[in-house]
Amino acid sequence: MHRAVGLLPGAAMATTNRPNLRPARPFFSSGPCAKRPGWTPSCLDNALLGRSHRSKPGRARLAEIIDRSRGLLGIPADHRIAIVPASDTGAVEMALWSLLGARPVEVLAWESFGKGWATDVTKQLRLPDVSVREAASYGELPDLSATDFSRDVIFTWNGTTSGVCVPDANWIPATREGLAICDATSAVFAMPVDFERLDVVTWSWQKVLGGEGAHGMLVLSPRAVERLESHTPAWPLPKIFRMTKGGKIIDGLFRGDTINTPSMLCAEDVLDALRWAESIGGLPTLIARSRANLAAVAGWVGSSPCFEFLAGDPALRSSTSICLRFREALQASRDEPALRAEARSIAQLLDAEGVAHDIEAYRDAPPGLRLWGGATVETSDLAALLPWIDWAASAQAS
Repeated sequence: MHRAVGLLPGAAMATTNRPNLRPARPFFSSGPCAKRPGWTPSCLDNALLGRSHRSKPGRARLAEIIDRSRGLLGIPADHRIAIVPASDTGAVEMALWSLLGARPVEVLAWESFGKGWATDVTKQLRLPDVSVREAASYGELPDLSATDFSRDVIFTWNGTTSGVCVPDANWIPATREGLAICDATSAVFAMPVDFERLDVVTWSWQKVLGGEGAHGMLVLSPRAVERLESHTPAWPLPKIFRMTKGGKIIDGLFRGDTINTPSMLCAEDVLDALRWAESIGGLPTLIARSRANLAAVAGWVGSSPCFEFLAGDPALRSSTSICLRFREALQASRDEPALRAEARSIAQLLDAEGVAHDIEAYRDAPPGLRLWGGATVETSDLAALLPWIDWAASAQAS
């Protein structure tokens, strides 16, 4: 089948053939994300089912998740790690409700989830002294050098809905007065995250490890623990947020004694992913795999007639949530609803062909596509998908 590329107005475009090569695994959703290569349901055969998570073997499995995560990520020995309810969102909320109120707060926002944390702090907790600094537009960062670390600072390491990440942690001073609270859910295991510069780090199993949903991970530095034990929030804390008792941290929480009942099936699944990560070379290999995925997309974007990166600066470009928007010529010729309809049509056509699922841009982001490039995605699958995107865009002309 030959179709003319019809999205660019007034241009004589080459025809685009329907590709023959298909991705072996068409799973490019930005959460829940692709399972690790080679995964099958039989990987869960040894799950501890029908048993209490508080039993000796149950606690051992949960503690193993904590220990393997620490080892793979190089988390300092004096930082505490907990498995908590409600995915990354639950982990962030747990930190905000438990830790804030002792100092003024600054929230940095360059995508939807960062803006959500700003809403929580200003409209739910109603803290009196909050500074919210937003990026000028999607695809950009605010000025990190202007961050006031005499305040507690809240930010996302990687903007899952914007495809923009911080380049490193060098802008965070080691001598900061406030806490550095980082939502790192689509960064850990795919980007170098400096835990020494952070006081709170959160993520979920469903992102870079391709685990199942509903469980979050929470890391606290000694400074964050000191805050927990010295500061009592001015608001009531729901039971699932409580990390102290009698003014002391609940040690068991950081040894696998979770606040509510975890799924041992999900626990087995993430243990399988962690073991796989160790077997292929650990964090350096995971990072390299994700960067290779971004490089494959970058090579294609250079010649794409329709799409460009949402993040203009390569130094800030995410290798996991790879966000694309329509090129400027298309933006100038169509209004946003029309472009959003085009993006939806492209995503639906690729889904119907079985070559990519769930890749339309996030609803609050500019119209376009979002490709997950985390470490569980094979670069060969992404490379096979890219000609299909060209083909699907050209099909809009018919």
